[in-house]
Amino acid sequence: MDDGVSHADDRLCRLCGFGSRRRWADHYTYATNKFSAACGTTFATANFFKNGAINVKVGVLAAIGSFAGSALGAHIVLLLSDEMLRTMMFIILPVAAVIILWQRNLPDENRDDGTLDLKKILLALAIGFGIGLYDGIMGPGTGTFAIIAFTTLMGFDLRTANGNGKVLNLASNYASLFTYLMNGLVVFHIGIPCAISNILGNLLGSHFALKKGARFIRPMMLVVLVLLLGKLISDAVL
Repeated sequence: MDDGVSHADDRLCRLCGFGSRRRWADHYTYATNKFSAACGTTFATANFFKNGAINVKVGVLAAIGSFAGSALGAHIVLLLSDEMLRTMMFIILPVAAVIILWQRNLPDENRDDGTLDLKKILLALAIGFGIGLYDGIMGPGTGTFAIIAFTTLMGFDLRTANGNGKVLNLASNYASLFTYLMNGLVVFHIGIPCAISNILGNLLGSHFALKKGARFIRPMMLVVLVLLLGKLISDAVL
């Protein structure tokens, strides 16, 4: 559901354990998880677009930056050892959790004036590239970070920020997925069941995000925080 809201649920397979139990190398976990995430994000993005909850120009600009950032991130992942990836995850997850906790009470009024000048173009590209790079390398909490960025830096309400984040995340997911597919790292017999679950969760999550807006999005940000902390603890203990 998280991809329909922020983007922790697209880590469903990882949180459910096929990566944390070390049954496969982490590169296969990243790749198969990205396949699942891309499928779910596609349906969530379509739902937001159908309901007019996306600033198309800003979303497309962020997607361009995100595609480049995520492709770079995925190539970096291929250069790193499994041990290095796990160490990076252990370091970055607490930082991600702190950021989400700090920014959990985001304003919900739309402060965007509707114009698109050079400053906003560069800002949208930068947001996309930075979050796409993070998603390509790490991933957990990506959608929530996009909501925070579009709300605090560009003045969008939570509903539109969420929609813009979907476009950004869609580009990021497919950029990474293409890289992993070209390297034969996606395990489809696991990825397809995860993708089906992810699609259902995204459809449900995006439905409630569109219907209830901030009343649903804010609590889900805390859910993301709990999932991140749970992942951190499980990696430390198991």
